[in-house]
Amino acid sequence: MKRMLATIAVLALSASAAFAHDFTLGALEIHHPASKATLPGQPVGGGFMTITNKSTEADRLVSIAAPDVSDDVQIHEMAMENDVMKMRQLPDGVEIPAGAKVELKSGGLHVMFMKIKHPLKEGETFKATLTFEKAGKIDVDFKIGSAKPGAKPAEGASGDHQGHGG
Repeated sequence: MKRMLATIAVLALSASAAFAHDFTLGALEIHHPASKATLPGQPVGGGFMTITNKSTEADRLVSIAAPDVSDDVQIHEMAMENDVMKMRQLPDGVEIPAGAKVELKSGGLHVMFMKIKHPLKEGETFKATLTFEKAGKIDVDFKIGSAKPGAKPAEGASGDHQGHGG
């Protein structure tokens, strides 16, 4: 019985490790980079993640590259202007304040993969490089979740990216 419980415990721990989807670059923690599957003919995809800055200094996510998916990856924000939701690119990236957590999700800050080279398929992953002003570069894997409306992009990510075809 003890052997069986020990085996179950080991399997449970390895399963949680297999699902762990976090990346660390110095004082920055990137939690669950994710996207959603795209529909046939859909030209764009969305990206989501949470970035925690455990430093006493602010940093800035200045760019993202994902050459296997798109040659044009942008950081966007959505905000209400005169009772209308507007989206705009943030060419200078997004600040990650000292000691703060910044969530890139639907309806707020998010990543846009423009003119995607192929459909994003549920269950797959793709590589991307995040570039921070101070911390430098880190390669991460974006997990692709369901395209169903209201579905989370992938385990642990938030938002559904409606309005961008994702």
